[in-house]
Amino acid sequence: MALDSFNDQTLSRRAMKAELLDAETELKLAYAWRDQRDEVALHRLITAYMRLAISMASKFKRYGAPMNDLIQEAGLGLMKAADKFDPDRGVRFSTYAVWWIKASIQDYVMRNWSIVRTGSTSSQKSLFFNMRRVQARLEREAAAEGKTLEAHEMRRMVAKEIGVPLHDVEMMEGRLSGSDYSLNATQSTEDEGREWIDALEDESAQADERVEEDMDLAQLRQWLMMAMNQLNERERFIVRERKLREDARTLESLGNELGLSKERVRQLEAAAFAKIRKSLEAQSPEVQHFLS
Repeated sequence: MALDSFNDQTLSRRAMKAELLDAETELKLAYAWRDQRDEVALHRLITAYMRLAISMASKFKRYGAPMNDLIQEAGLGLMKAADKFDPDRGVRFSTYAVWWIKASIQDYVMRNWSIVRTGSTSSQKSLFFNMRRVQARLEREAAAEGKTLEAHEMRRMVAKEIGVPLHDVEMMEGRLSGSDYSLNATQSTEDEGREWIDALEDESAQADERVEEDMDLAQLRQWLMMAMNQLNERERFIVRERKLREDARTLESLGNELGLSKERVRQLEAAAFAKIRKSLEAQSPEVQHFLS
């Protein structure tokens, strides 16, 4: 069944008309797919249980996701179940598929609940889908006894009831309490209201900082040129090939070209750098800022 070519009503109608498989037929289809990769058998198996996937998808409509998307995810879970199902275990395919369908839908809901990831661990997932229900029940039970639960007490009871750490409850409560807002939304109802994005601090360098940095770099470049001019031709060549090229050459390759040992090239390089440093330090005490 091509899930992306129908809307949810069409999918539902087609699913309701699908055949009902008895245990023996289901087992034969499962063996045919597992052992022979029979796509016709897989199609029959998926189509027969698509009504189960749609039924489970409908239970998650309250989370605001489009029903057709939920059905798509349920179908993906159903196909994963068919691919991983082992008929030798003696379990009905429908029983096995329920877990995969539910997991696929839940993952989709959590991914699309917020642009900020809501959670991925088993405890976070359990909280996401059960916390509100457990809170409501605890509130009803407390009200029946004439009690009012404080926020910290409610969080502690929810953590104990669901079996998750208290800090996970606190985190999930904060994430579910708000919603996403566009940075392009205006701060007031007026048409000319400033957008929220305009209130964010610009972390890039300010104009005066850029000018100062450009001037420092220009000064440093001038000092380096003066220092390089004090080197002899061989020293300039070594420094240029070792430090001013994107693909710096090795001491050995320079030694082969100059007819020197690798150690001698290293000594000439060190001497050249010493001359450059001395020249730069003579220009201004401020150059220490660039040499450090």
